Amino acid sequence: MIEKVKKRDGRIINFSKDKVTRAIFLAASEVAKKEGKLPDYSMAESLADEVIGLLNRRFIGQIPNVEDVQDAVVKTLIETGHAKTSEAYILYRAERSRIRNSKTRLMRAIKEITFLDANSADIKRENANIDGNTAMGTMLQYGSAVSKEFCKEFVIKPEHAIAHDKGDIHIHDMDFLNMGTLTCCQIDVSKLFEGGFSTGHGFLREPQDILSYGALAAIAIQSNQNDQHGGQSVPFFDYGLAKGVKKTFKKLYRDNIYKALCIYNDLYETEIKNITNLLKEIEENLNKEISLKIDEDLLNTLKDKLMSNYKLTEKEAQKIQKFAYREAYRETDRKTYQAMEAFIHNLNTMHSRAGAQVPFSSINFGTDISEEGRMISKNLLLSLEKGLGNGETAIFPIVIFKVKEGVNLNPEDPNYDLFKLSCRVSSKRLFPNFSFLDAPFNLKYYKEGRPETEATYMGCRTRVLGNVCGPEIVTGRGNLSFTTINLPRIGINHGMVNKKEYDLDGFFKELDEKINLVIDQLIERFEIQAAKKVKNFPFLMGQGVWMGSDKLSWDDDLREIIKHGTLTLGFIGLAECLKALIGEHHGESKKAQELGIKIVKYMREKMDEASEKYNLNFSLIATPAEGLSGRFTRLDKKLYGQIEGVTDKEYYTNSFHVPVYHKISAFEKISIESPYHEFTNAGHISYIELDGNPSDNLEAFESIVRAMKESGIGYGSINHPVDRDPVCGYNGVIEDTCPACGRKDGQDGIYFERIRRITGYLVGTVDRFNDAKRAEVRDRIKHA
Repeated sequence: MIEKVKKRDGRIINFSKDKVTRAIFLAASEVAKKEGKLPDYSMAESLADEVIGLLNRRFIGQIPNVEDVQDAVVKTLIETGHAKTSEAYILYRAERSRIRNSKTRLMRAIKEITFLDANSADIKRENANIDGNTAMGTMLQYGSAVSKEFCKEFVIKPEHAIAHDKGDIHIHDMDFLNMGTLTCCQIDVSKLFEGGFSTGHGFLREPQDILSYGALAAIAIQSNQNDQHGGQSVPFFDYGLAKGVKKTFKKLYRDNIYKALCIYNDLYETEIKNITNLLKEIEENLNKEISLKIDEDLLNTLKDKLMSNYKLTEKEAQKIQKFAYREAYRETDRKTYQAMEAFIHNLNTMHSRAGAQVPFSSINFGTDISEEGRMISKNLLLSLEKGLGNGETAIFPIVIFKVKEGVNLNPEDPNYDLFKLSCRVSSKRLFPNFSFLDAPFNLKYYKEGRPETEATYMGCRTRVLGNVCGPEIVTGRGNLSFTTINLPRIGINHGMVNKKEYDLDGFFKELDEKINLVIDQLIERFEIQAAKKVKNFPFLMGQGVWMGSDKLSWDDDLREIIKHGTLTLGFIGLAECLKALIGEHHGESKKAQELGIKIVKYMREKMDEASEKYNLNFSLIATPAEGLSGRFTRLDKKLYGQIEGVTDKEYYTNSFHVPVYHKISAFEKISIESPYHEFTNAGHISYIELDGNPSDNLEAFESIVRAMKESGIGYGSINHPVDRDPVCGYNGVIEDTCPACGRKDGQDGIYFERIRRITGYLVGTVDRFNDAKRAEVRDRIKHA
């Protein structure tokens, strides 16, 4: 007789007929429920006896394991004519197995997070913006691990969870899925600041000088970050903060007129109020405003008023005006620099999400040609160039200079000096990156004088501009969610790796299946997001940051307004996909390039079709693969073994990029990658790798930026080594010895800081990267 059974963990326990009976009864109950009948417990007991009889015959003198018992149940149900109950039992068994595996994965993850150091645990370095060794970083990772497993078991469809676990797709930010958060947002700070706003712990009045504008811009980014799982972008930072410069100048101009008048007249303190009223009266009468570029009529009117009101000669009045302007301009410029310096320092020190991260932040600028906007741009760049307190390169915000013919690209353009300065700063600090408003897919939205139509990129490369549901502008919108397809796997399944000839029809058929699966999954996630209410996102929605949210009440759901965001399909490893399919990647042959373009164009067309079908903004992104590049490769290496040029490294190549190890010139790389920017309307980026210090050859650096613009690239950046000796503070390229103080790397246990870029938004010391990205950095060749 069967008395014992072996559990999956090896423990031997008493065999229980009741457990077998109950399992059969539950399966029978499911069938009876569908057929409108009542389940029969006595029948379940009788079938359990049959199962025990089978086990007794099979395991004479042996102890069966749990799987043996379950197999006996299935066999008995089928042989006794209970096929439907057998099917229900198999599904129940699979579901129990899935839950059990989920618990095992969860416990394994928590064990790694708890007991391993970040240096030896890739899970603690999935996000280089989180310090996995800190208490709050560890707590955030606990929550992430639990939430992911909960979503897979209880929230999303099984087919989506299975595809994710198998590595056919990757659902990004799954730990936030059940919370219904949106990914990112492009914040119009000028709209937010008008009249003031609340962070939930008190109301902040409308700022009245540039220092306050800079401080509140950082607070707005931090506050919005707490409502979203992605990043925050200010799409036209120069326009947004220019009003703060103007307010500062007007106040200082008034104060300096008062100071100058004190030289010529014995004035009382109350006189400054009269001067304020005088300036206000002049502005209203002329319908002109005091600014850094003061109108000639306004100056003449003020001169006449000073002469008549304070008994001054014309020469004295002019002296006062010149003194007031010169001092006000100088002080405004100084305060603007301080404001930009504080803004950068704040975003590298303030924390969001329970203190575990600095906010993911990006700012776009460079096209405001007003004197106030230009002052913002200039001082932002100078502050970035100086670095943080000890000269460190700032990691955030990601600074993006918008290049536009007629605005800043050529010597006759009003902001040409800012373009030159941006190249100088980028050659030293890795930032700014460069976006190109003249790229045809960006230019078609551009309307002169309307910065909300200028294409905006988030540091990670996300782009949100086209809109089938409303205005095609950048402000108050963002990505809702995105999911990435494992392109190399489809290439392996239908390529020359496994066959004598590649099967393109089979490839596109499977790609089509995966795209449809992702569209279904994105809609499923959209429904969760759409059911959320304004009160679930008190800053993003409650303060009117997201488009249309200012028209909703606290308990309204978000369906109608989040439609302005994007639902996005991503892809990774085009190079490895092509290699698996035809034996060459797009950096190696024209044939591979043509096929690569065909594949990416096909994905874009499918997303356009989905937009038309569902009236939602489906889009295609060149996935920024920080943590994903290694995950897909590990899974595929286990499934297919090591395939040369495909699974023989620790990572898949980022999106449509030419592999980092492929020898190619900078201009060839730009030429090959530029066509893909047009199809990836949800975001893209191209990098060039330079050796040495590009500050020594700014002409060459600028020529690369111009080549990107001419080739139709939408968003690009130039990578180069940025090293720092934390002892003497030297910044530059450091080999094994600091050129400033002669100290060796690792001397006295102190190593040089080696700052590198791993995606459009993430720059940091290499020790914070996960294993796959470390390997990718190691393999990078320089583009001549």
